[in-house]
Amino acid sequence: MADRLAALMAHFPVNAQVFNTGALCGFNTVPSDGVNGQLHLVRSGSVQVQYDNQTLQVDRPSLLLFPRPRTHHFVTNPARGADMVCAHLAFEGGAGNPIASALPNLVCLPLDEIAGAEPVLALLFEEAFEQRCGRVALIERLFEVVMIQVLRQLMESGQVHVGLLSGMSHARLRNALVAMHEAPAQEWTLDELASVAGMSRSVFAATFRETVGVTPGQYLQGWRVRLAQKALRRGRPLKMIAAEVGYGSEAALSRAFKAQSGQSPREWKAGYR
Repeated sequence: MADRLAALMAHFPVNAQVFNTGALCGFNTVPSDGVNGQLHLVRSGSVQVQYDNQTLQVDRPSLLLFPRPRTHHFVTNPARGADMVCAHLAFEGGAGNPIASALPNLVCLPLDEIAGAEPVLALLFEEAFEQRCGRVALIERLFEVVMIQVLRQLMESGQVHVGLLSGMSHARLRNALVAMHEAPAQEWTLDELASVAGMSRSVFAATFRETVGVTPGQYLQGWRVRLAQKALRRGRPLKMIAAEVGYGSEAALSRAFKAQSGQSPREWKAGYR
């Protein structure tokens, strides 16, 4: 079976930056910086999580993932507090990152329900609460490993019911999605994608739209434009980008780019800067 996350993580990786290793007591706010998400690991203690006029009570060791910028608050016992390790998450492409945009506003998972994470979490907590050389760099790499394990858990458990991760959870659709991710420049037809998925053309088209939320053609265009945006951020010329992502000319890419983002590549790049 093809690796569903390989191309996604290669093109749109996530980087962690630790900002808390220790007890949080009383009322604490994590403000939105408009850029980063956050990943919190609750090792012990009870935590009330407040966000978007919603409240969540966490009474067992858990993972809390805010994939997009969002102000949130933690309320814990003023004396005992809760032992937590927290990191900012920088997703390549920001709001356009396909992984971050596919996740719900908050993911909460008990730590003992994340398959295969026990040894990683044990090492992460050991490093977080000790003063060792290189501990921050190691913790940040471990956070990135945990993030991959969370995505794997969400896909394999089918906890996301629409969007990219839902499609990646589907036994047949995921083959077509991986094919588009790995070969965006190929001139994919609906028949070819259906064949890759092992489905009839009509069933594939209907199932894809119902599961992913867009048509296969719309998804492919969105993926190509995201790759083009990444290349533009790195200063690549539009003519070269067009060929790499499956368009025969700058004009063709510009039309798809504007249809997808509402801006021309030039306007988008100026706004990004």
